[in-house]
Amino acid sequence: MDGVVRSLMRYTAPQEAWEADVPVRGDVPELATLLAEGGALLLTGAGISTDSGIPDYRGPTSAARRHAPMTYEAFVGDPVARHRYWARSHVGWAQMAGARPNDGHRAVAALQRAGLVNGVITQNVDGLHQAAGARDVVELHGALDRVVCLGCRATPARTEIQRRLEALNPGFDARAVAINPDGDAELPDAELDRFTMTACPGCGDGPLKPDVVFFGESVPRPRVDLCFSMVERARSLVVLGSSLTVMSGLRFVHAATRRGLPVAVVTSGPSRADGVAAVRLTGALGEVLPAALDTLRLPDRA
Repeated sequence: MDGVVRSLMRYTAPQEAWEADVPVRGDVPELATLLAEGGALLLTGAGISTDSGIPDYRGPTSAARRHAPMTYEAFVGDPVARHRYWARSHVGWAQMAGARPNDGHRAVAALQRAGLVNGVITQNVDGLHQAAGARDVVELHGALDRVVCLGCRATPARTEIQRRLEALNPGFDARAVAINPDGDAELPDAELDRFTMTACPGCGDGPLKPDVVFFGESVPRPRVDLCFSMVERARSLVVLGSSLTVMSGLRFVHAATRRGLPVAVVTSGPSRADGVAAVRLTGALGEVLPAALDTLRLPDRA
């Protein structure tokens, strides 16, 4: 197990903890100088997608969860919990599917086109890096636009499952209280029981699971090994929009520091890499990254 289940505690952390002082080191030109050396590996988190309307897990854009995030153990072991997850995810999918890349995503793609970035690892499940034009993105925690059957291992597209759910729930007008970063909407309990789940289109049974890594579930080992190999080839590691609370991302910072690579962190609020970051900036990534492009005299799009 990756140990990510331990990070559930962060959802109950007081707001003042997020607002703690952040050690700022360097500025945008220093970030640009680091990127100009080439060979940067980017590790991105939820903070890069907030300008696209997807809330962060922490900080001022985060939704106040009434429920803890779904765990793998609950999803596979409790049919009621699984049913309720799909009801909430069905409603939340519209916002996730409608999200569009922002200037931060476009800046990442521009840096890659310029040959300054040799890898992108994202903890996000929204697909916005690829939509902005980034290539060969490693989706550490999977992607919400894919579904896998835990029975027959079929992998239907999320759009197909959504069509089936809409047909089965024509009057499901549940009112979402809030949308969470993983597309899991907060719904009144009375609405959840009215939801009808679809069967797997392949075997007719299931159960179906979004192709994402739940809390308490391990990231597939080949994916982890690929990310470590990317650290081995990198000349620097740049963390964008992640607090690194979850060890599944923090371990790559540890690997980078063991190799003596410079680390930069750009995120609002504290991160677990603050003590090792040579460049540590705050601010919206949709502003910081375009400013870095300007410093490098790079266009923000093709």
